[in-house]
Amino acid sequence: MANQLGAIKHIVQLMLENRSFDQMLGFLYTDQGNKSALGHPYEGLTGNEWNPDDSERPVRVYRVNPGTPNCYLRPGADPGEGYHHTNYQLFRTDDPPPGAVPEMKGFVIDFKAAIASDLAKGFKDTLTGTQASEIMGMYSPEALPVMSALAKGYAVCDHWFCSAPTQTLPNRGFAAAATSLGFLQNRNAKFFTTQSIFGLMEKHGVDWSIFGYNRDPLTRHDFPDTLHADDSHFGHFRDFEHRAADGTLSAYTFLEPDWGATGNSQHPNYDVALGEKLIRDTYNAVRTGPAWNETLLIITYDEHGGNFDHVPPPWGATPPDNSSGEFGFDFTRFGVRVPAILVSPRIKAGTVFRVNKGVIDHTSVLKTVETRFNLPALTRRDAAAPHLGDVLTLAQPRADDPLQGIEPPVSGETHPTPEVPTPMDLIHAEKVSALPLRNEKGAYDEHDMPTLTTSAAVGEYIQTRTAAWRMHQQRRHQRRARLHQRGGGGGPPSGGGGQHGSGGGGQGGRAKRGGSRRRARGQK
Repeated sequence: MANQLGAIKHIVQLMLENRSFDQMLGFLYTDQGNKSALGHPYEGLTGNEWNPDDSERPVRVYRVNPGTPNCYLRPGADPGEGYHHTNYQLFRTDDPPPGAVPEMKGFVIDFKAAIASDLAKGFKDTLTGTQASEIMGMYSPEALPVMSALAKGYAVCDHWFCSAPTQTLPNRGFAAAATSLGFLQNRNAKFFTTQSIFGLMEKHGVDWSIFGYNRDPLTRHDFPDTLHADDSHFGHFRDFEHRAADGTLSAYTFLEPDWGATGNSQHPNYDVALGEKLIRDTYNAVRTGPAWNETLLIITYDEHGGNFDHVPPPWGATPPDNSSGEFGFDFTRFGVRVPAILVSPRIKAGTVFRVNKGVIDHTSVLKTVETRFNLPALTRRDAAAPHLGDVLTLAQPRADDPLQGIEPPVSGETHPTPEVPTPMDLIHAEKVSALPLRNEKGAYDEHDMPTLTTSAAVGEYIQTRTAAWRMHQQRRHQRRARLHQRGGGGGPPSGGGGQHGSGGGGQGGRAKRGGSRRRARGQK
């Protein structure tokens, strides 16, 4: 039977932060011999996987259960991220030769080094007593009831890999534009000068939306076509809930989490239970809306965040473009496996979804959007990517609810430094600092981001400067409209100054780096 992708009118993607597949879903089917209810094979954990410590003693994987101390703040420190950390975790060397098969045996040693580095720098966010062995702690299905129920009740992808073996912003670049323009470090990947999926959809008259959680979305500042787009494309999570309830979701909706240390991104070592609630709320929003039978919900993570996974990432990735890669990387190797769940009433319960040809990575979402709405590819990477449409096999939508009676856990645990801005908070603030605004003299002076030492200060700065920029854009739009009406030139009015929604944004310009960024290796 042909897939049911043509019946889907709304694709919704929630992308969370920095967790490996094994850490969140590795034990999902272990007790069933790593086979789903449909008999599909599942590349999960057996319990015998291990990594050596720095004395070559084996450290085995173990289950993190609801009663485990600090269950939802594990691992108790931020693991090493980025290209070189990832190389060591996979190969136990910083510079693997082309074609080398990853042994996946460097996670414990690298995590020990990350803990020591953070403590030496005076960072206070490591939980007291955190051990390097915690990187081998994998959540049990009982600890993640929402995620596990959706993975079993719909479809889980056990071969979904990051687009690049590195940290957050380059992988989010791939997720939105099928390229990172050669960037492998967050510090360099803050502004992309290329077309995104959102601009491509705009050009072809297909609606799209980006929602931040409780702030205007960071993603708006990533690309020229999103910076200049109308405010109606942007909003907060509550706006997404209202649109889902009204049946007015866009063809493609992209959702961000709360990036803060007390937020729901699930970035280590933030409260994973809050992410469970976000997943449940997102699912409930689409499931109870009138367009549920025409919706595909995709839940995934931008990168593995230094957390253990036992499956070697494959070579053979298609380089997206001719950009020169940092550190000489040629983008022919995928990153580490990340959790991925596909939800729709047109998916059979117990599905373990794999493709017959190619490798699923973040650009497979782009390929799915492009295939469904008849759009061209953005780069060579998404052109080569497989789409996800074949997971949709049911012509008659299901009416059951796999989450009925299941509630997200409540951790009752507190992050050690809730008031300290996270690296993603500060990246968001730096992007906002680059928005072009006239000063009180009417000049466009370069603006330096102030030192922001608390999460509250970051939030106030982002809100205040974004609001000022929106007012500036509205006045500019109004002036252009008046000139156009009088036939006085200036061109027709265009986006960026709409009265709708709650979004912010800005034009190009690169802010000065450094300053108040909390840690050099950044956040994913």
